[in-house]
Amino acid sequence: MMGILHTVHETREFIGLARGEVRSVGLVPTMGCFHEGHLSLMRRAREENGFVVVSLFVNPTQFGPSEDFREYPRDLDCDARLAEEVGVDLIFNPSVEEMYPEGYQTCVEVGKLSEGLCGASRPGHFRGVATVVLKLFNIVQPDRAYFGRKDYQQLKVIERMVRDLNLPVEIVGMPIVREPDGLAMSSRNAYLSPEEREAALALSKSLSYAQGLLGKGIVSGEELRRRVEEFIQREPLARIDDVAVVDPETLDRLAEVKDEAVLALAVRIGGTRLIDNALLARPG
Repeated sequence: MMGILHTVHETREFIGLARGEVRSVGLVPTMGCFHEGHLSLMRRAREENGFVVVSLFVNPTQFGPSEDFREYPRDLDCDARLAEEVGVDLIFNPSVEEMYPEGYQTCVEVGKLSEGLCGASRPGHFRGVATVVLKLFNIVQPDRAYFGRKDYQQLKVIERMVRDLNLPVEIVGMPIVREPDGLAMSSRNAYLSPEEREAALALSKSLSYAQGLLGKGIVSGEELRRRVEEFIQREPLARIDDVAVVDPETLDRLAEVKDEAVLALAVRIGGTRLIDNALLARPG
């Protein structure tokens, strides 16, 4: 039977006992409101580890002052049922006070990788992400941790933190899970009205459009960015935060796609900020 624990002390004790019986521990860090994207991470963790922990914590330090921390969807009962169905052993569901007790003042900064893309429009976001993920790694001490590639910059920031701080955890990046019509699954999709939900398809369609442009020989990063922006702007409900053609590892913006590039999107549909990305490959 799956356990649900709320304190660091209990969680460490529980996992410590489990380690005596299993060969490895897998961690899936989440903010809850599970969808198929989350569940795909849990299934992979179940396949590769003897014990699977899912952290469920809406982390206030990665939300900006005008962002949706209080409104972010939460449904522990539903999440627990879904996690148990895919074989999760433990949910760690701490309070804000448990993770950030009175007087807390330490944070983790991952320099350059955190500064562009979403980091430019969400100051402090990746500081909050890196800090809470390092805390979770210290609490759970997993052998492997699983993250979706939809949050591509987040994945790269965490990979860099693990390398730089010599953390003994393998980071497993998992493919984006999409709805049948192409929309990337996200907890924030629940905010979309039916009209906005249809408009949000502009993101995934623009990724396919960009790969088509690359196939036609358009390799200029700026030209690709400009044409993708024009494509998205045909959707009246879309407001672009950022469109960028970047190096898959450094996240530097590319003047030319020589081999592969990541096209990263941040677009507001109504009041909801959505992100998406795709790895673009130059033919031949």
